[in-house]
Amino acid sequence: MTNSAPLAVEMREITKRFPGVLANDRVDLTVDKGEIHALLGENGAGKSTLMNILAGLYLPEEGHLLVHGQHAHIDSPKTAFDLGIAMVHQHFKLVMNQTVAENIILGLDDPYCAPGEQGRFKPLRLDVQRVQRRIAEVSEQYDLHVDPEAFVWQLSVGEQQRVEILKALYRGADILILDEPTAVLTPQEADALGQTMQRMVQEGKTIIFISHKLDEVTRFADRVTVLRQGRVVASEDVTGETSAAHLAELMVGRSVIFRIDKEEQEFGETCLEVEEICCMNDKRLPALRDVSLQIRRGEILGIAGVAGNGQKELAELLTGLRRTTSGRFRLLGQDLTNKTPRAIIDAGIAHVPESRIHVGSVGSMNVADNIALKHYRDRPGPFLDRDGLDKMSAELVDEFNVDTPGITTNAGALSGGNLQKLILARELTTNPKLLIAAHPTQGLDVGATEAVRQRLLEQQAAGVAVLLISEDLDELFSLADRVAVLNGGRVMGVVDIGAATREEIGLMMAGEETA
Repeated sequence: MTNSAPLAVEMREITKRFPGVLANDRVDLTVDKGEIHALLGENGAGKSTLMNILAGLYLPEEGHLLVHGQHAHIDSPKTAFDLGIAMVHQHFKLVMNQTVAENIILGLDDPYCAPGEQGRFKPLRLDVQRVQRRIAEVSEQYDLHVDPEAFVWQLSVGEQQRVEILKALYRGADILILDEPTAVLTPQEADALGQTMQRMVQEGKTIIFISHKLDEVTRFADRVTVLRQGRVVASEDVTGETSAAHLAELMVGRSVIFRIDKEEQEFGETCLEVEEICCMNDKRLPALRDVSLQIRRGEILGIAGVAGNGQKELAELLTGLRRTTSGRFRLLGQDLTNKTPRAIIDAGIAHVPESRIHVGSVGSMNVADNIALKHYRDRPGPFLDRDGLDKMSAELVDEFNVDTPGITTNAGALSGGNLQKLILARELTTNPKLLIAAHPTQGLDVGATEAVRQRLLEQQAAGVAVLLISEDLDELFSLADRVAVLNGGRVMGVVDIGAATREEIGLMMAGEETA
Protein backbone atom coordinates (compact mmCIF):
# COMPACT_ATOMS: atom_id res chain seq x y z
CA MET A 1 0.00 0.00 0.00
CA THR A 2 1.55 3.33 -1.08
CA ASN A 3 0.35 6.95 -1.14
CA SER A 4 1.76 10.48 -1.36
CA ALA A 5 0.88 11.36 2.23
CA PRO A 6 3.60 11.30 4.91
CA LEU A 7 4.22 7.93 6.49
CA ALA A 8 2.29 7.37 9.70
CA VAL A 9 5.38 5.85 11.34
CA GLU A 10 9.00 5.84 10.26
CA MET A 11 11.62 4.20 12.48
CA ARG A 12 15.21 4.36 11.25
CA GLU A 13 18.32 2.51 12.48
CA ILE A 14 16.66 1.70 15.83
CA THR A 15 19.03 -0.09 18.22
CA LYS A 16 18.13 -1.25 21.74
CA ARG A 17 20.25 -3.32 24.12
CA PHE A 18 19.53 -5.10 27.39
CA PRO A 19 22.13 -6.86 29.58
CA GLY A 20 23.43 -9.73 27.47
CA VAL A 21 20.85 -9.15 24.70
CA LEU A 22 20.82 -7.03 21.53
CA ALA A 23 17.04 -6.74 21.17
CA ASN A 24 16.90 -4.43 18.14
CA ASP A 25 19.83 -4.15 15.74
CA ARG A 26 19.54 -1.12 13.40
CA VAL A 27 15.88 -1.80 12.62
CA ASP A 28 14.06 0.13 9.88
CA LEU A 29 10.25 0.12 9.90
CA THR A 30 7.91 2.20 7.76
CA VAL A 31 4.12 2.14 8.12
CA ASP A 32 1.73 3.94 5.75
CA LYS A 33 -1.25 5.86 7.04
CA GLY A 34 -4.46 3.84 6.84
CA GLU A 35 -2.91 0.38 6.62
CA ILE A 36 -2.77 -2.73 8.78
CA HIS A 37 0.90 -3.56 9.10
CA ALA A 38 1.80 -6.95 10.56
CA LEU A 39 5.01 -7.32 12.56
CA LEU A 40 6.20 -10.93 12.71
CA GLY A 41 9.04 -12.84 14.33
CA GLU A 42 9.84 -15.55 16.81
CA ASN A 43 9.51 -14.93 20.55
CA GLY A 44 12.53 -12.82 21.45
CA ALA A 45 12.99 -11.45 17.90
CA GLY A 46 12.53 -7.88 19.16
CA LYS A 47 8.96 -7.11 18.03
CA SER A 48 7.58 -6.02 21.40
CA THR A 49 10.77 -4.09 22.21
CA LEU A 50 10.46 -2.14 18.97
CA MET A 51 6.82 -1.33 19.68
CA ASN A 52 7.60 -0.40 23.29
CA ILE A 53 10.00 2.18 21.88
CA LEU A 54 7.24 3.58 19.66
CA ALA A 55 4.85 3.57 22.64
CA GLY A 56 7.29 5.48 24.86
CA LEU A 57 8.20 2.72 27.30
CA TYR A 58 11.81 2.35 26.12
CA LEU A 59 14.31 4.82 24.69
CA PRO A 60 16.53 3.57 21.85
CA GLU A 61 20.30 3.87 22.16
CA GLU A 62 20.55 4.72 18.46
CA GLY A 63 18.23 5.74 15.65
CA HIS A 64 15.34 8.16 15.25
CA LEU A 65 11.57 8.21 14.77
CA LEU A 66 9.13 10.21 12.67
CA VAL A 67 5.36 10.31 13.25
CA HIS A 68 3.24 11.69 10.39
CA GLY A 69 6.43 13.04 8.83
CA GLN A 70 7.58 14.92 11.92
CA HIS A 71 10.60 14.01 14.02
CA ALA A 72 9.45 12.73 17.40
CA HIS A 73 11.25 12.16 20.70
CA ILE A 74 8.94 9.73 22.50
CA ASP A 75 10.14 9.54 26.09
CA SER A 76 6.94 8.40 27.83
CA PRO A 77 3.56 6.76 27.11
CA LYS A 78 1.95 10.20 27.62
CA THR A 79 4.13 11.65 24.87
CA ALA A 80 3.09 8.76 22.62
CA PHE A 81 -0.58 9.33 23.46
CA ASP A 82 -0.24 13.06 22.70
CA LEU A 83 1.02 11.98 19.26
CA GLY A 84 -2.03 9.73 18.83
CA ILE A 85 -0.25 6.43 19.58
CA ALA A 86 -1.74 3.79 21.89
CA MET A 87 -0.53 0.25 22.53
CA VAL A 88 -2.41 -2.84 23.63
CA HIS A 89 0.30 -4.94 25.28
CA GLN A 90 0.57 -8.71 25.21
CA HIS A 91 1.17 -8.64 28.97
CA PHE A 92 -1.47 -6.39 30.39
CA LYS A 93 -0.73 -2.93 31.83
CA LEU A 94 -3.76 -2.79 34.10
CA VAL A 95 -4.20 -1.81 37.75
CA MET A 96 -5.58 -5.01 39.25
CA ASN A 97 -7.35 -3.45 42.27
CA GLN A 98 -9.19 -0.84 40.20
CA THR A 99 -12.39 -1.27 38.23
CA VAL A 100 -12.64 -1.61 34.47
CA ALA A 101 -13.94 1.98 34.20
CA GLU A 102 -11.16 3.35 36.40
CA ASN A 103 -8.51 1.64 34.27
CA ILE A 104 -9.97 2.95 31.03
CA ILE A 105 -10.10 6.62 32.11
CA LEU A 106 -6.86 6.56 34.12
CA GLY A 107 -4.78 9.62 33.19
CA LEU A 108 -7.44 11.32 31.04
CA ASP A 109 -8.08 15.05 31.62
CA ASP A 110 -11.63 14.72 30.30
CA PRO A 111 -12.99 11.22 30.98
CA TYR A 112 -16.35 11.95 29.31
CA CYS A 113 -15.25 12.93 25.81
CA ALA A 114 -15.88 10.78 22.78
CA PRO A 115 -12.90 8.94 21.28
CA GLY A 116 -10.63 11.31 19.39
CA GLU A 117 -12.04 14.40 21.12
CA GLN A 118 -9.86 14.48 24.21
CA GLY A 119 -9.81 17.99 25.69
CA ARG A 120 -8.28 19.74 28.64
CA PHE A 121 -11.35 19.96 30.89
CA LYS A 122 -10.83 18.46 34.33
CA PRO A 123 -14.15 17.77 36.12
CA LEU A 124 -14.27 18.59 39.80
CA ARG A 125 -16.23 15.44 40.52
CA LEU A 126 -16.30 12.23 38.56
CA ASP A 127 -19.68 11.15 37.23
CA VAL A 128 -19.13 7.39 37.29
CA GLN A 129 -22.42 6.54 35.58
CA ARG A 130 -21.60 8.88 32.70
CA VAL A 131 -18.22 7.20 32.26
CA GLN A 132 -19.84 3.78 32.34
CA ARG A 133 -22.32 4.85 29.66
CA ARG A 134 -19.46 6.01 27.41
CA ILE A 135 -17.65 2.71 27.97
CA ALA A 136 -20.85 0.81 27.17
CA GLU A 137 -21.16 2.74 23.89
CA VAL A 138 -17.61 1.89 22.83
CA SER A 139 -18.08 -1.71 24.00
CA GLU A 140 -21.21 -2.03 21.91
CA GLN A 141 -19.61 -0.37 18.88
CA TYR A 142 -16.73 -2.84 18.81
CA ASP A 143 -18.52 -5.83 20.37
CA LEU A 144 -16.07 -6.00 23.30
CA HIS A 145 -18.41 -6.54 26.21
CA VAL A 146 -17.13 -6.33 29.78
CA ASP A 147 -18.65 -5.19 33.08
CA PRO A 148 -17.31 -1.63 33.73
CA GLU A 149 -17.96 -1.99 37.47
CA ALA A 150 -15.94 -5.21 37.86
CA PHE A 151 -12.47 -5.11 39.42
CA VAL A 152 -9.75 -6.16 37.00
CA TRP A 153 -8.51 -8.89 39.37
CA GLN A 154 -11.94 -10.51 39.11
CA LEU A 155 -11.75 -10.87 35.32
CA SER A 156 -10.49 -13.75 33.23
CA VAL A 157 -7.47 -13.23 30.99
CA GLY A 158 -9.73 -12.86 27.95
CA GLU A 159 -11.82 -10.20 29.67
CA GLN A 160 -8.70 -8.33 30.75
CA GLN A 161 -7.55 -8.30 27.13
CA ARG A 162 -10.85 -6.70 26.16
CA VAL A 163 -10.26 -3.96 28.74
CA GLU A 164 -6.86 -3.21 27.18
CA ILE A 165 -8.39 -2.95 23.71
CA LEU A 166 -11.25 -0.81 25.01
CA LYS A 167 -8.79 1.52 26.76
CA ALA A 168 -7.05 2.26 23.46
CA LEU A 169 -10.29 2.60 21.50
CA TYR A 170 -11.86 4.83 24.16
CA ARG A 171 -8.96 7.27 23.74
CA GLY A 172 -9.32 7.29 19.95
CA ALA A 173 -5.71 6.67 18.95
CA ASP A 174 -4.75 7.40 15.33
CA ILE A 175 -1.97 4.81 15.48
CA LEU A 176 -2.98 1.65 17.32
CA ILE A 177 -0.38 -0.99 18.23
CA LEU A 178 -1.89 -4.41 18.93
CA ASP A 179 0.52 -6.92 20.51
CA GLU A 180 -1.09 -10.37 20.20
CA PRO A 181 -4.64 -9.02 20.65
CA THR A 182 -6.34 -12.23 19.53
CA ALA A 183 -4.25 -14.61 21.64
CA VAL A 184 -7.14 -15.07 24.12
CA LEU A 185 -10.05 -14.70 21.68
CA THR A 186 -12.18 -17.37 20.05
CA PRO A 187 -11.95 -17.70 16.24
CA GLN A 188 -15.27 -15.85 15.94
CA GLU A 189 -14.06 -13.03 18.21
CA ALA A 190 -10.78 -12.83 16.27
CA ASP A 191 -12.71 -12.53 13.00
CA ALA A 192 -14.84 -9.76 14.52
CA LEU A 193 -11.71 -7.92 15.70
CA GLY A 194 -10.25 -8.24 12.21
CA GLN A 195 -13.37 -6.65 10.76
CA THR A 196 -13.13 -3.90 13.38
CA MET A 197 -9.51 -3.23 12.39
CA GLN A 198 -10.53 -2.98 8.76
CA ARG A 199 -13.27 -0.47 9.65
CA MET A 200 -10.77 1.60 11.61
CA VAL A 201 -8.27 1.82 8.75
CA GLN A 202 -11.10 2.85 6.41
CA GLU A 203 -11.58 5.80 8.79
CA GLY A 204 -7.91 6.75 8.38
CA LYS A 205 -6.44 5.05 11.43
CA THR A 206 -3.21 3.05 11.25
CA ILE A 207 -2.70 -0.32 12.91
CA ILE A 208 0.50 -2.18 13.68
CA PHE A 209 -0.50 -5.75 14.40
CA ILE A 210 1.84 -8.22 16.14
CA SER A 211 0.58 -11.78 15.84
CA HIS A 212 1.74 -15.37 15.73
CA LYS A 213 -1.52 -16.46 14.10
CA LEU A 214 -0.34 -16.39 10.52
CA ASP A 215 -3.74 -17.09 8.99
CA GLU A 216 -4.97 -13.83 10.55
CA VAL A 217 -2.00 -11.98 9.08
CA THR A 218 -2.73 -13.28 5.57
CA ARG A 219 -6.41 -12.31 5.93
CA PHE A 220 -6.17 -8.88 7.54
CA ALA A 221 -2.72 -7.33 6.95
CA ASP A 222 -1.78 -5.08 4.03
CA ARG A 223 1.98 -5.34 4.60
CA VAL A 224 4.28 -7.39 6.78
CA THR A 225 7.72 -6.86 8.29
CA VAL A 226 9.60 -9.88 9.68
CA LEU A 227 12.22 -9.68 12.44
CA ARG A 228 14.71 -12.40 13.26
CA GLN A 229 17.22 -12.07 16.11
CA GLY A 230 16.60 -8.33 16.31
CA ARG A 231 17.06 -7.59 12.59
CA VAL A 232 14.64 -7.03 9.71
CA VAL A 233 14.88 -9.99 7.33
CA ALA A 234 11.89 -9.19 5.10
CA SER A 235 9.31 -6.48 4.42
CA GLU A 236 6.70 -7.12 1.74
CA ASP A 237 3.08 -6.64 0.71
CA VAL A 238 0.54 -9.26 1.75
CA THR A 239 -1.28 -10.54 -1.32
CA GLY A 240 -3.58 -13.40 -2.15
CA GLU A 241 -0.48 -15.47 -2.91
CA THR A 242 1.07 -14.96 0.54
CA SER A 243 0.89 -18.19 2.53
CA ALA A 244 1.26 -18.93 6.22
CA ALA A 245 4.01 -21.43 5.38
CA HIS A 246 6.00 -18.71 3.58
CA LEU A 247 5.68 -16.32 6.54
CA ALA A 248 6.62 -19.04 9.02
CA GLU A 249 9.77 -19.86 7.05
CA LEU A 250 10.74 -16.17 7.04
CA MET A 251 10.27 -16.07 10.81
CA VAL A 252 12.29 -19.12 11.84
CA GLY A 253 14.52 -19.71 8.83
CA ARG A 254 13.23 -23.22 8.16
CA SER A 255 10.05 -25.09 7.23
CA VAL A 256 7.56 -25.44 10.09
CA ILE A 257 5.19 -28.33 10.78
CA PHE A 258 1.69 -26.89 11.23
CA ARG A 259 -0.18 -30.15 11.71
CA ILE A 260 1.16 -32.77 14.08
CA ASP A 261 0.54 -36.37 13.10
CA LYS A 262 -0.83 -37.96 16.27
CA GLU A 263 -0.24 -41.62 16.79
CA GLU A 264 -2.91 -43.95 18.13
CA GLN A 265 -2.63 -44.17 21.91
CA GLU A 266 -3.58 -46.93 24.32
CA PHE A 267 -5.37 -45.44 27.32
CA GLY A 268 -4.81 -46.80 30.80
CA GLU A 269 -6.78 -46.63 34.02
CA THR A 270 -8.76 -43.59 35.09
CA CYS A 271 -6.28 -41.04 36.39
CA LEU A 272 -8.44 -38.01 37.24
CA GLU A 273 -12.05 -38.32 38.31
CA VAL A 274 -14.07 -35.13 38.92
CA GLU A 275 -17.50 -35.65 40.48
CA GLU A 276 -20.14 -32.90 40.46
CA ILE A 277 -17.69 -30.16 41.42
CA CYS A 278 -19.04 -26.70 42.26
CA CYS A 279 -17.10 -23.58 43.22
CA MET A 280 -17.42 -19.80 43.34
CA ASN A 281 -15.49 -17.20 41.36
CA ASP A 282 -13.77 -14.12 42.79
CA LYS A 283 -17.08 -12.23 42.73
CA ARG A 284 -18.59 -14.94 44.99
CA LEU A 285 -20.81 -16.08 42.13
CA PRO A 286 -21.08 -19.67 40.88
CA ALA A 287 -18.18 -20.46 38.53
CA LEU A 288 -18.50 -24.25 38.19
CA ARG A 289 -21.84 -26.04 38.40
CA ASP A 290 -21.87 -29.81 38.92
CA VAL A 291 -18.89 -30.45 36.65
CA SER A 292 -18.01 -34.12 36.16
CA LEU A 293 -15.04 -35.30 34.07
CA GLN A 294 -12.73 -38.29 33.71
CA ILE A 295 -9.27 -38.54 32.16
CA ARG A 296 -7.43 -41.80 31.61
CA ARG A 297 -3.68 -42.29 31.70
CA GLY A 298 -2.21 -41.52 28.28
CA GLU A 299 -5.21 -39.41 27.27
CA ILE A 300 -5.45 -35.72 26.42
CA LEU A 301 -8.80 -34.22 27.40
CA GLY A 302 -9.35 -30.77 25.93
CA ILE A 303 -11.44 -28.11 27.64
CA ALA A 304 -13.03 -25.66 25.19
CA GLY A 305 -15.01 -22.54 25.93
CA VAL A 306 -15.07 -18.78 25.63
CA ALA A 307 -12.94 -17.04 28.29
CA GLY A 308 -14.77 -16.55 31.57
CA ASN A 309 -16.86 -19.72 31.56
CA GLY A 310 -15.12 -21.57 34.38
CA GLN A 311 -11.86 -22.74 32.80
CA LYS A 312 -9.71 -20.60 35.10
CA GLU A 313 -11.55 -21.80 38.19
CA LEU A 314 -11.34 -25.45 37.11
CA ALA A 315 -7.55 -25.26 36.79
CA GLU A 316 -7.23 -23.45 40.13
CA LEU A 317 -9.47 -25.95 41.89
CA LEU A 318 -7.50 -28.95 40.64
CA THR A 319 -4.21 -27.37 41.73
CA GLY A 320 -5.29 -26.31 45.23
CA LEU A 321 -5.58 -22.60 44.46
CA ARG A 322 -9.38 -22.52 44.91
CA ARG A 323 -11.75 -24.40 47.22
CA THR A 324 -14.80 -26.37 46.15
CA THR A 325 -18.22 -25.70 47.63
CA SER A 326 -19.42 -29.22 46.83
CA GLY A 327 -18.30 -32.30 44.93
CA ARG A 328 -14.88 -33.95 44.91
CA PHE A 329 -12.01 -35.02 42.71
CA ARG A 330 -9.59 -37.96 42.91
CA LEU A 331 -6.21 -38.70 41.40
CA LEU A 332 -5.72 -42.44 40.92
CA GLY A 333 -8.26 -43.00 43.69
CA GLN A 334 -6.70 -40.53 46.15
CA ASP A 335 -9.14 -37.85 47.29
CA LEU A 336 -7.48 -34.44 46.82
CA THR A 337 -10.55 -32.26 47.32
CA ASN A 338 -9.58 -28.95 48.98
CA LYS A 339 -6.05 -30.16 49.67
CA THR A 340 -3.17 -27.66 49.74
CA PRO A 341 -1.10 -26.94 46.62
CA ARG A 342 1.85 -28.69 48.31
CA ALA A 343 -0.20 -31.86 48.87
CA ILE A 344 -1.46 -31.78 45.29
CA ILE A 345 2.07 -31.33 43.91
CA ASP A 346 3.30 -34.22 46.03
CA ALA A 347 0.43 -36.38 44.73
CA GLY A 348 1.69 -35.93 41.15
CA ILE A 349 -0.16 -33.01 39.56
CA ALA A 350 1.90 -30.56 37.48
CA HIS A 351 0.54 -27.20 36.37
CA VAL A 352 1.34 -24.95 33.41
CA PRO A 353 -0.83 -21.97 34.40
CA GLU A 354 -2.80 -19.55 32.26
CA SER A 355 -0.65 -16.60 33.37
CA ARG A 356 2.99 -17.54 32.93
CA ILE A 357 4.09 -14.19 34.37
CA HIS A 358 1.91 -13.78 37.46
CA VAL A 359 1.39 -17.42 38.47
CA GLY A 360 3.90 -19.57 36.60
CA SER A 361 7.11 -17.71 37.40
CA VAL A 362 8.75 -15.07 39.57
CA GLY A 363 10.14 -12.44 37.24
CA SER A 364 12.58 -10.98 39.79
CA MET A 365 14.17 -14.39 40.39
CA ASN A 366 16.66 -15.90 37.98
CA VAL A 367 16.16 -18.91 35.71
CA ALA A 368 17.82 -21.36 38.09
CA ASP A 369 15.75 -20.22 41.08
CA ASN A 370 12.52 -20.49 39.10
CA ILE A 371 13.37 -24.09 38.24
CA ALA A 372 14.27 -24.72 41.89
CA LEU A 373 10.74 -23.75 43.01
CA LYS A 374 9.68 -27.37 42.47
CA HIS A 375 12.98 -29.00 43.47
CA TYR A 376 14.43 -27.27 46.51
CA ARG A 377 12.95 -29.96 48.79
CA ASP A 378 14.55 -32.84 46.88
CA ARG A 379 17.59 -32.92 49.15
CA PRO A 380 17.00 -33.49 52.87
CA GLY A 381 18.43 -31.03 55.35
CA PRO A 382 18.22 -27.29 55.96
CA PHE A 383 20.54 -26.17 53.14
CA LEU A 384 19.99 -25.90 49.40
CA ASP A 385 22.14 -27.97 47.09
CA ARG A 386 23.07 -24.90 45.07
CA ASP A 387 25.56 -26.66 42.83
CA GLY A 388 23.13 -29.47 42.10
CA LEU A 389 20.27 -27.07 41.33
CA ASP A 390 22.46 -24.98 39.03
CA LYS A 391 23.68 -28.09 37.20
CA MET A 392 20.11 -29.35 36.73
CA SER A 393 18.97 -25.90 35.58
CA ALA A 394 21.72 -25.67 32.96
CA GLU A 395 20.83 -29.13 31.66
CA LEU A 396 17.10 -28.28 31.44
CA VAL A 397 17.78 -24.96 29.69
CA ASP A 398 19.76 -26.90 27.09
CA GLU A 399 17.26 -29.77 26.80
CA PHE A 400 14.22 -27.49 26.42
CA ASN A 401 16.02 -24.97 24.18
CA VAL A 402 15.37 -22.01 26.48
CA ASP A 403 17.07 -19.06 24.79
CA THR A 404 18.66 -17.14 27.69
CA PRO A 405 22.08 -15.55 28.27
CA GLY A 406 22.47 -17.83 31.29
CA ILE A 407 20.77 -19.41 34.28
CA THR A 408 21.46 -16.25 36.34
CA THR A 409 19.30 -14.15 34.00
CA ASN A 410 16.05 -13.01 35.61
CA ALA A 411 12.99 -14.86 34.31
CA GLY A 412 11.27 -11.51 33.70
CA ALA A 413 13.78 -10.78 30.93
CA LEU A 414 12.77 -13.86 28.89
CA SER A 415 10.41 -13.72 25.93
CA GLY A 416 7.00 -15.35 26.29
CA GLY A 417 8.01 -18.48 24.40
CA ASN A 418 11.22 -18.99 26.36
CA LEU A 419 9.43 -18.36 29.66
CA GLN A 420 6.85 -21.00 28.73
CA LYS A 421 9.58 -23.50 27.88
CA LEU A 422 11.20 -22.74 31.25
CA ILE A 423 7.92 -23.46 33.06
CA LEU A 424 7.46 -26.70 31.09
CA ALA A 425 10.99 -27.77 31.97
CA ARG A 426 10.31 -27.25 35.66
CA GLU A 427 6.91 -28.94 35.68
CA LEU A 428 7.76 -31.97 33.54
CA THR A 429 10.84 -32.88 35.58
CA THR A 430 8.54 -33.64 38.52
CA ASN A 431 7.43 -36.82 36.65
CA PRO A 432 3.72 -35.96 36.94
CA LYS A 433 0.79 -38.35 36.78
CA LEU A 434 -1.50 -35.52 35.61
CA LEU A 435 -0.45 -32.43 33.69
CA ILE A 436 -2.82 -29.45 33.66
CA ALA A 437 -1.88 -27.13 30.79
CA ALA A 438 -3.90 -23.91 30.57
CA HIS A 439 -3.49 -22.08 27.26
CA PRO A 440 0.07 -23.45 26.88
CA THR A 441 0.76 -21.90 23.45
CA GLN A 442 -1.08 -18.61 23.92
CA GLY A 443 1.02 -15.78 22.47
CA LEU A 444 3.82 -18.08 21.26
CA ASP A 445 5.42 -18.01 17.84
CA VAL A 446 5.10 -20.94 15.43
CA GLY A 447 8.44 -22.47 16.44
CA ALA A 448 7.73 -22.31 20.18
CA THR A 449 4.18 -23.56 19.62
CA GLU A 450 5.52 -26.55 17.71
CA ALA A 451 7.96 -27.33 20.56
CA VAL A 452 5.35 -27.02 23.34
CA ARG A 453 2.81 -29.19 21.53
CA GLN A 454 5.45 -31.85 20.93
CA ARG A 455 6.24 -31.88 24.67
CA LEU A 456 2.57 -32.45 25.48
CA LEU A 457 2.45 -35.41 23.09
CA GLU A 458 5.61 -36.82 24.65
CA GLN A 459 3.92 -36.71 28.05
CA GLN A 460 0.88 -38.48 26.64
CA ALA A 461 3.08 -41.19 25.14
CA ALA A 462 4.72 -41.65 28.56
CA GLY A 463 1.31 -42.42 30.09
CA VAL A 464 0.65 -39.02 31.67
CA ALA A 465 -2.96 -37.81 31.71
CA VAL A 466 -3.18 -34.31 30.20
CA LEU A 467 -5.92 -31.74 30.83
CA LEU A 468 -5.52 -29.20 28.01
CA ILE A 469 -7.43 -25.96 28.48
CA SER A 470 -7.42 -23.96 25.25
CA GLU A 471 -9.50 -21.53 23.23
CA ASP A 472 -7.61 -22.49 20.06
CA LEU A 473 -9.82 -25.01 18.29
CA ASP A 474 -7.02 -25.93 15.88
CA GLU A 475 -4.88 -26.85 18.87
CA LEU A 476 -7.63 -28.97 20.42
CA PHE A 477 -8.29 -30.79 17.14
CA SER A 478 -4.55 -31.45 16.73
CA LEU A 479 -3.82 -32.71 20.25
CA ALA A 480 -6.92 -33.79 22.16
CA ASP A 481 -8.53 -37.24 22.17
CA ARG A 482 -11.77 -35.90 23.62
CA VAL A 483 -13.09 -32.37 24.19
CA ALA A 484 -15.38 -31.15 26.99
CA VAL A 485 -17.03 -27.78 26.40
CA LEU A 486 -17.76 -25.36 29.26
CA ASN A 487 -20.43 -22.68 29.13
CA GLY A 488 -21.63 -20.81 32.18
CA GLY A 489 -19.67 -23.19 34.39
CA ARG A 490 -21.47 -26.28 33.09
CA VAL A 491 -20.26 -29.10 30.85
CA MET A 492 -22.35 -28.76 27.70
CA GLY A 493 -21.01 -32.00 26.24
CA VAL A 494 -17.99 -34.27 25.87
CA VAL A 495 -17.16 -35.45 22.35
CA ASP A 496 -14.56 -37.71 20.76
CA ILE A 497 -12.36 -35.48 18.62
CA GLY A 498 -12.54 -37.86 15.66
CA ALA A 499 -16.31 -37.49 15.48
CA ALA A 500 -16.54 -33.80 16.40
CA THR A 501 -16.92 -30.79 14.11
CA ARG A 502 -16.00 -27.18 14.73
CA GLU A 503 -19.64 -26.24 14.25
CA GLU A 504 -20.74 -28.68 16.96
CA ILE A 505 -18.14 -27.40 19.43
CA GLY A 506 -18.97 -23.80 18.51
CA LEU A 507 -22.65 -24.38 19.28
CA MET A 508 -21.78 -25.87 22.66
CA MET A 509 -19.48 -22.93 23.38
CA ALA A 510 -22.51 -20.71 22.73
CA GLY A 511 -24.58 -22.68 25.25
CA GLU A 512 -26.36 -25.39 23.27
CA GLU A 513 -26.19 -28.88 24.75
CA THR A 514 -25.57 -31.89 22.54
CA ALA A 515 -27.70 -34.99 22.53
